[in-house]
Amino acid sequence: MEPLAPHSTIGMLGGGQLGRMATLVAKRLGYNVVTLEPAPNSPCGQVADNQLVAAYDDPAALDELARRCDVVTYEFENVPSASVERLTAAGVPVYPGARLLDVAQNRLREKRFARQLGLKVADFQAVTSRTELEQAIERIGFPAILKTTHGGYDGKGQFVLNTAAEANRAFETLQGRELIWEQRVEFVKELSVICARNRLGQVVIYPATENIHVNNILDTSLAPARVAGPVQAEAQRIARVLAEAFELVGVCGIEMFLLPDDTILINEIAPRPHNSGHHTIESCVCSQFEQQVRAVCGLPLGSVELTSPAVMVNLLGTGRGNQLAGLADLLAIPNLHLHLYGKAEAKAGRKMGHLTVRRDDVEEALEVALEARQMLTWQ
Repeated sequence: MEPLAPHSTIGMLGGGQLGRMATLVAKRLGYNVVTLEPAPNSPCGQVADNQLVAAYDDPAALDELARRCDVVTYEFENVPSASVERLTAAGVPVYPGARLLDVAQNRLREKRFARQLGLKVADFQAVTSRTELEQAIERIGFPAILKTTHGGYDGKGQFVLNTAAEANRAFETLQGRELIWEQRVEFVKELSVICARNRLGQVVIYPATENIHVNNILDTSLAPARVAGPVQAEAQRIARVLAEAFELVGVCGIEMFLLPDDTILINEIAPRPHNSGHHTIESCVCSQFEQQVRAVCGLPLGSVELTSPAVMVNLLGTGRGNQLAGLADLLAIPNLHLHLYGKAEAKAGRKMGHLTVRRDDVEEALEVALEARQMLTWQ
C-alpha cells in the first residue's frame, strides 16, 4: 500500500490531549485531521481541521467520518469496537486494528494474551460471582486489587484490598460488572515502554521510562529509567514481542512493574500514545506522536534516539481556579518545555498540561522539573 500523500485526511477517534498533540504533528506533515468527540471545543478539535460533535457510536457521525477520511486512528482506546467495525466496513482502515483494541479494552483478555506469549503478569482471576470472589481470596489472597475489566483509568473502577471485609464491600460496589482480581505485587519501580510499528512491519522501541504515580495518576516520568542495562533491554524486548504479536500499526504504550529480583511484569497495554511518552516531543529525534502519524500513514518510522535525559511532570487541576499563574517565571528556565491542553475547567485531578525539562543528567532534570511545577498555581 502506498503511503498517504500530504493533504490526505486522518480521522481521530477521541478529542483529548493525545489527539491534540498527534494532530499538531499531522498538520506539520501536511495532513488534514477530523476528530470525532462528543464534547464540543475539545483539545483535539481546537487544532484539527474539523470536529464532529457526536457520540463515539453515533452511526451518522461515523459514516460522515468515513466519507471524509482516508485512514482513522484513535487516542482513546475505549471507543466501541462496533464503531471501528462500522468504519472498516465502510472501507476506511482503522489503526491500530480491532484485534489489539479488543484485547486492550479488557483486562482479562490482556493478561491472558500476555501469558500466551510467555510474558509475565501478576497472578489474576476472573470474578463474576461471590463464589469466584471467595475462590480468589483463597487462591491468590491479599493484598490484592479488584478492578473492572472494562473502562477505568487513573485509578477509577478499582479497589485495593487487604481483608475479606474490604473485598466484600468492593464486590458490592462493583457488582454487576465483569471484574478481575489481581495480586498486588511489591515492585521497586513502575516502568513503561513506548513502541511503534508501521504497515511494512518496521518496529521501533523507545528507551524504558520510569514512572511515579500519586493517587493512581501518573505524576512524573524519567527518561531514561534509572535501571541497569539488562532491565532496560528486557523491557524493550517485551514491547517488541507484543508489537509483533499484535501486528501493531501505530503506537502502543506498555506499563510494567519491576520486581526486586529484576523480574518484569506487564501491567497494562495502551494501544495509543502514552502519558509517559510525552517527553519524546523534546527529548527524542522523533516523538511518539510523529511515530503515530507516520505509522498509520504508511511512512517510515523515525529515530527513537534519546538526545538528552528528560523528566516530564503532569500539571493537574485542583478545582480552585481555571487560570494558571506563574508562567513567566517558569518559562525563564532553560530547556523547559510547557504544554497546555486547552481545557477550560481545571477540575481536581484533571490533566491540564505537562512540562518537560531536559538536562545532561536525569537526576538534575528531576530536581528542576519538580521545583518548576511548584512555581505554578491555579487561580
